[in-house]
Amino acid sequence: MKHFFHRALLLLGVSLLSMSSTAQPDNRTVMTIAGEPVSVSEFLYSYKKNNTESVIDKKELKEYVELFVNYKLKVRAALDAHLDTLQSFREEYASYRDPQLIPVVVNDSDVEAEAKKIYEDAKLRTILKGGLIKAAHIMIRVPQQAPNSEAERAKQRIDSIYAALQGGASFEALARQYSQDPGSASKGGELPWAESGQFFKEFEQAVFSQKAGELIAPFQTPAGWHVAKVLERCDFLPYDTLRENIIKYIDRAGIKEQIFKQKVDEQVKESNGKSREEFIQERIAEMKQKDPDLENLLREYHDGLLLFEISNREVWEAVEKDETALANYFAKNKKKYQWDEPRFKGISYQVKDKKDVKAVKKAVKGLPFDQWNEKLRTTFNNDSILRIRVKKGLFKKGEDSLVDREIFKVKKNAEINPEFPINAVYGKLLKGPQTLSDVRKLVVADLQEELEKQWVARLRQKYSVEINEEVLATLEK
Repeated sequence: MKHFFHRALLLLGVSLLSMSSTAQPDNRTVMTIAGEPVSVSEFLYSYKKNNTESVIDKKELKEYVELFVNYKLKVRAALDAHLDTLQSFREEYASYRDPQLIPVVVNDSDVEAEAKKIYEDAKLRTILKGGLIKAAHIMIRVPQQAPNSEAERAKQRIDSIYAALQGGASFEALARQYSQDPGSASKGGELPWAESGQFFKEFEQAVFSQKAGELIAPFQTPAGWHVAKVLERCDFLPYDTLRENIIKYIDRAGIKEQIFKQKVDEQVKESNGKSREEFIQERIAEMKQKDPDLENLLREYHDGLLLFEISNREVWEAVEKDETALANYFAKNKKKYQWDEPRFKGISYQVKDKKDVKAVKKAVKGLPFDQWNEKLRTTFNNDSILRIRVKKGLFKKGEDSLVDREIFKVKKNAEINPEFPINAVYGKLLKGPQTLSDVRKLVVADLQEELEKQWVARLRQKYSVEINEEVLATLEK
């Protein structure tokens, strides 16, 4: 159900990050919908978040009143349908609501304690693996499957560098000049602190057994030839040097949420019989006293989920699944969907073998258009060997170079794929849509729009709507 909320937010045009908790709530009633009063604060909160203009314009405000009323009526219908009692809704709403409590329940000392725990766990694991090492290396790359001559040249080159190092040459200078590891060459070959398991095994076998300061003779890894030396060794880095990164990791990995859940569970156990939901509600109530806009934000979460679910049931999914209604609507409004230019309904395809040009046409001939892809896949590309590449669709001029050349007779070169050098097309040129599938998306959108208007009209008949024009007028000034 999580994706429902995202679409609901699009409907509302809301931006959940633009909260302001500085203004005091205006509890005057600007309208009453289905017997429920709507405060000025709630209305303006929604209006401002759905309007990019900084000044409230009278016409804009009046237009938004209608949109807002329709929105509230749909939410009322969802409540009357008891959609808020669904387990899926409750869980989804809680997933948006509960994180608002994290700053109240999880404090800095909790985060610091978790950071130190993560540090100590990592430290123990690293010590057991042999501690940390800081090494430097000079690498001469040898590509995979390189000829022997190239591998031998790389070996000769690394031997020359090693001889120079033994003669007293600067490791850092030679690394900057000759190393083909772009990540470390500019740093004199220096690599980051690392533990066992972060390098090629050949690198670790050569380096990890050495003492700090020792120069290591040339050795080979899958990347190429190396000379290296150990700069430093230690059990683990100090906490203060890693703390910032650990805190960022806690935020990024959702660990605060885990701390929150654990602390809530502990506090619920100590609350003399309160349920988790009761505990959450009490904390939320405390937060609302300090942050008036939290009420509006949580309502936005709550009503946004309900709005999507009821709209999906009444309009969106209802239309998508009703093939009879779509077919009837298309037949009744066929003239509405005429094209201003012909379209080619078919496939643009490439094959390796000339015999497959006719085989493709034979495979799909007589089949419904929506079954062509599956038939071609199972007939020609059903194993690891691909015989064809296909682009299926309803093409306008300019959308496919091969269709342009073969169907629309545009003088242009079609794209050639060396692996599939033989091009062909199959289908027919249509002056206008013949079936619902030719314009399905447009028909679905239009029928959804029509059904939504009818639904809103029924809601306005079912529920009372009273606008306090006197209060509304004060918002237009």
